[in-house]
Amino acid sequence: NMLWFTLKFLLKHFLYYFLKIFVILFHFLIVHILFPLFSAKSFLDCGLDKGSPSITEELSYEVSFSESITVLPKTQGWPKNQRFKKEDSALPKFIVRKSRFGLTEVGDLSPEDMKKIRYLSLIELTAFYDALGVELKRNRAERVRGRENGLFGVPLTILLENDQKKVPGIKVPLIFQKLLLKLEETGLETEGILRVPGSASRVKNLHQELEAKFYEDTFDWDQVRNNDAAGLLKMFIRELPSPLFTLEYLPAFITLVEKISKIKLQLQALHLLIMLLPEANRDTAKAFLQFLKKVVANEGKNKMNLWNVSMIVAPNLFIYKGKRANQQEMQAAATTAHIVRLLIRYQDILWTVPSFLISQVRKMNEATMNNSKRQLMFDKGVRKLLRRKTMERERPERSEGAVTFPPYLQSDIPEGVIRVYAPLHSKVSMAIQLNSQTKAKDILARFHCENSHSSSQNMRGQIQSLHEIGGNIGHHCLDPDAYMLDVYRANPQAEWVIKP
Repeated sequence: NMLWFTLKFLLKHFLYYFLKIFVILFHFLIVHILFPLFSAKSFLDCGLDKGSPSITEELSYEVSFSESITVLPKTQGWPKNQRFKKEDSALPKFIVRKSRFGLTEVGDLSPEDMKKIRYLSLIELTAFYDALGVELKRNRAERVRGRENGLFGVPLTILLENDQKKVPGIKVPLIFQKLLLKLEETGLETEGILRVPGSASRVKNLHQELEAKFYEDTFDWDQVRNNDAAGLLKMFIRELPSPLFTLEYLPAFITLVEKISKIKLQLQALHLLIMLLPEANRDTAKAFLQFLKKVVANEGKNKMNLWNVSMIVAPNLFIYKGKRANQQEMQAAATTAHIVRLLIRYQDILWTVPSFLISQVRKMNEATMNNSKRQLMFDKGVRKLLRRKTMERERPERSEGAVTFPPYLQSDIPEGVIRVYAPLHSKVSMAIQLNSQTKAKDILARFHCENSHSSSQNMRGQIQSLHEIGGNIGHHCLDPDAYMLDVYRANPQAEWVIKP
């Protein structure tokens, strides 16, 4: 009996520990081998890195995007039947930390410098795609003819030329602004706005009436229903002779999603493509995306979330009237919707000019100035004229025993001190000593304090900015958080002006 009891006891404990070990091994197999495989595929289908929805990633503009690519996944491409996670939370959060120079938006630079930004962005985009092993596809640039008068089907540049005769300096077509304003005033809370179509017959009649009465200011906007206004808005974009994101770079937009799976890299490619857009397209697209952001912000009442808006808007942006949509383009509906989703979600980032591009613009301008100086020095006629003028200027000064320097050497401003001009203030100029902590907003505050009692009523209601003008930049509206000593050292020949 004692032997049987001992065997029974050992057998019972053996089975207990065997089952315990089996459970541990099974748990290890599920958690550490099978689950990562399935979860990895799930994240691949969504185009997201594991855990990205809960991680905030920092973006840097100091180094070019192509140079920042160090380690790439072995497979960059998407599966053919990719699926996108539709929840807004699926998109990671990105932050851009300000450099010592602050942040620069597209409208903060002169048109001449923005042309250089476009040129440099194409070079950077080519290098970026090459570093990713992706072919940069482009359509042949075609000269698209459109109507020269009217509202719909007119090229943006011609439409703006006509509008600027009425409102100088306007950057977004008047009809487009009015449609957006109408929808923002009355349509943001309309359920299904952009999704529920208006009456086709009403939209057609409104279209004809707008063409006839808009510029005469006799069109009655109160008669326009919200869904009809949304239909007119989509019609305007769809009937542009050339797509809003340009015919030339439409394949590059599609490629950045089809061939690049990491959201951060998609965003960087999209950023460069936005910098490539012509000014009229970029400004109009910005106004449109700002409106779409407001639509999404009212999701609780209009039932339109980010993915709904993106799916509805995408065909109007990427399938245009000049080209019939083929089967492949129709299948890319989810791809283009994902692009629109990125445009809406990250628009504040996309319309910021990367600082490494601004640095390259400064170098280009400096090279141009140096070449001009060399050309001037080797011009014999100019050299003779300068020599003669110098001799004439120095003769009377020798008799008086005094020595003066040419104007470009006469400077009463020591190193680290800038003279700031404010032509619209009562105190029009001020010399300011810079230190490592002086920001643009500190200079603005000092001028405001000095002129608080004497400024006109009109000036008090305006937002003032500090502008960097000349030297190695054309015109640069500075970020209030820019450290002035760093900006001064980057461009010591600039003038500093405060104006609206």
